[in-house]
Amino acid sequence: MDLRELGQRLRYAREFRGLSQQSTAEAIGVTRTAITQMESGNRSVSTLELSKLAECFRRPISFFFQEAAEEQDIFVALYRTAPELNVDPIVRDQVWERLNLCQEGVTLKEILGLESRTGLPTFDFRSPRTKGDAITQGNKAAIEERRRLGLGESPVHGISELIVSQGIWASDAELPNGVSGLFLNHFSFGLAIVVNANHSRGRKQFSYAHEYAHALMDRNGQLTVSSSGNSSELVEVRANAFAASFLMPADGVYDLLRNLELKTPYHRVQTVYNAASGGSSEGVIRTESSSRTVTFKDIAKVAHRFGVSYQVALYRLKSLKLLSEKETNRQIALEEFGRQFLNELSDADSVERKDDIQRSGRELRFEVANLAIEAYRQEEISQGRLLELSKMLKIDGPRFLDFAAKARGD
Repeated sequence: MDLRELGQRLRYAREFRGLSQQSTAEAIGVTRTAITQMESGNRSVSTLELSKLAECFRRPISFFFQEAAEEQDIFVALYRTAPELNVDPIVRDQVWERLNLCQEGVTLKEILGLESRTGLPTFDFRSPRTKGDAITQGNKAAIEERRRLGLGESPVHGISELIVSQGIWASDAELPNGVSGLFLNHFSFGLAIVVNANHSRGRKQFSYAHEYAHALMDRNGQLTVSSSGNSSELVEVRANAFAASFLMPADGVYDLLRNLELKTPYHRVQTVYNAASGGSSEGVIRTESSSRTVTFKDIAKVAHRFGVSYQVALYRLKSLKLLSEKETNRQIALEEFGRQFLNELSDADSVERKDDIQRSGRELRFEVANLAIEAYRQEEISQGRLLELSKMLKIDGPRFLDFAAKARGD
């Protein structure tokens, strides 16, 4: 790369982090004049210096070598769309860390000759014009995607792992209270989903499914930010409908409630072979609602079964006409009892509990760590590079080297 162009990128990354030339020089152990010369393109940059600068600026080394035509910065676009992500330094740094890890993951996949993406289906939906359109499209996409993945009516408890299996990076991170998740599509890392680590397990489960809907139906755009401020937008309504239907398929909910001795209202057309005529006949089977009403413990059971929060389960039952408006309001008032019941029912595994915030991002870290060890096993990266990655992964360097050596049989 031309030294002047490299210098421009170094300066851009430094200023974006809000660092002075002097503080940068002190961080990497050179003089301020050296930084000035690097940024002006009058001095070469050693591999070690570039590695230190990348760490200081919280950028992958690959950032400094991207094609100029592709240099639109995802962080600039992200903060322009959601400036609240740039207020709290903890939030800003965690989002940077996650997306930088995604970029490193792509680099490792390229080294290993792995495909960065799998073929997600394309849903040829027009832009929804009404809330009814949005809900219909979301439900249809969820049914088709469950069928494509062969899920039947079973719960999807490990949705982050499912998302990763579809070629999408997935992680949680600290986000502002009003933001539930992000979906991003960028040349440097492909498709990525980040959800709010401060939310309960069940709520994160729903957020992962919600952002997965954006990956399926809205990936032509560069990013979406799901927040309380834009929740009424039709694409957000569509993503919510997808998430509810994908995580809690109607027949799966009906079957569970029937097992709880609650009859569920439905009708189905059954086709029966006619031995006499050689043809078939059809009949409609209908059942009526039970006189026993749904209680908070039934809603808690649904939440536990499908790995979602009490509130998500409550509104899903309402959408399936299993709760009236009056009964819904009554159960909302009992929501705290439902959550307490879930915690008693599930103990440490309760969907209403939060994960340890210090362990956020572990799904993405696990994925990139595996790629790094495999690249080392195949002698595609050095021990030095492995140590650089251990810092990004927040793993003790010597211990990470030991893991990699054992995988290689050393």
